[in-house]
Amino acid sequence: MKAKETAGEFHHHITGELSGPGQFTIYPTGGNRSAVSLPHTRRDFYKISLVTKAEGILSYADKTFHIKDGILAFFNPMIPYSWKPLSSGHDGWSCLFTEDFINPTLKADSLATSPLFKLNGNHVLVPGKKSIQFLSGIFEQMYTEMQSTYSNKYDLLRSYVQIVLHEALKIEPLQKEQAYGNSATRISALFLELLERQFPIASPQHTLQLKNANEFASQLGIHTNHLNRALKEATGKTTSEYLAQRILKEAKALLLHSDWDIASIGYSLGFEHASNFNSFFKKHTGQTPNYFRRQPVGIS
Repeated sequence: MKAKETAGEFHHHITGELSGPGQFTIYPTGGNRSAVSLPHTRRDFYKISLVTKAEGILSYADKTFHIKDGILAFFNPMIPYSWKPLSSGHDGWSCLFTEDFINPTLKADSLATSPLFKLNGNHVLVPGKKSIQFLSGIFEQMYTEMQSTYSNKYDLLRSYVQIVLHEALKIEPLQKEQAYGNSATRISALFLELLERQFPIASPQHTLQLKNANEFASQLGIHTNHLNRALKEATGKTTSEYLAQRILKEAKALLLHSDWDIASIGYSLGFEHASNFNSFFKKHTGQTPNYFRRQPVGIS
């Protein structure tokens, strides 16, 4: 699993064109592009795909979906993903854009919680027929605008992307926001942000910097007991439970989608010896890492 695929590499893989895609590009995904497989890796750009007709296996992080028509999917540079087509017929749109395209307005207020910018949550939505028709029209307008010579077209394209993000928030209702009014909830939010920043693991040489409650507490400038009490009060889980849950999730993703050996995966996740990683994985799954890796991928 390579560290990252660039926008230029992805654009060439999909279209065969050698020219760079710039800060924003959009293309229909039918025809010859319908049979293109995408390896499981991170990309250095954001991507929104509207699939109106397709069948295939979409995987991101440690989740796998059997896709059959009518989905809206969001991907950001922190999420590794792959696509394996199962049919030749495929229609829809994809747009991709870099950090240069994103301005503060795109991340303001409610849009900051959209599937495009989230690290966790559901990045694959199922719009209704009316929503698909509406979104198809927006993508067509973006495609037309990209061909224009209008000097402010990127501002207009940002407006179209905003419309797509708002439509997505209607499709997938936001969970009730947690009020960060007390110390425990504020500390919990900061801890979870620090935890997620470490993932995904890009290479065997990219090891976890914060591996236990003491290291997280030191980073937050509080005592370990204070962190543990805050997490337990705000979420009902201990620091150790959160760490184990997130490390296990990453371990499964690496076992399924990388060719690293077991020792390298364990080392990248903070286990000095492969035997320690094996014991940890078996304790939480009932299976050894090797056994888990050999099993067929489950589809949800």
